[in-house]
Amino acid sequence: MSQFYESGQSNKTSVPEHDVVMRGRRLLDITGVKQVESFDNEEFLLETSMGFLSIRGQNLQMKNLDVDKGIVSIKGKVFDLVYLDEQSGDKAKGFFGKLFK
Repeated sequence: MSQFYESGQSNKTSVPEHDVVMRGRRLLDITGVKQVESFDNEEFLLETSMGFLSIRGQNLQMKNLDVDKGIVSIKGKVFDLVYLDEQSGDKAKGFFGKLFK
């Protein structure tokens, strides 16, 4: 048990903390951001320590960006928050592949 605990603890130090805080569906504060891949007023694509995060909405604007700390703040009307994992992408391709055959 102590061996598992030690490995889990060392893993915590190597992975930056990732949190998503939403206030009233209008403000998002996201930590653990490695890189902002792309953004416009309808979609943001962020690389976080927990995977790629897609944020979709209306009139989205970057309110704050701190690259050193990995913090991004976004304001606007949020419709959708989705983590894009390789596994879920394969499942989605399979589903849509079957649907549009």
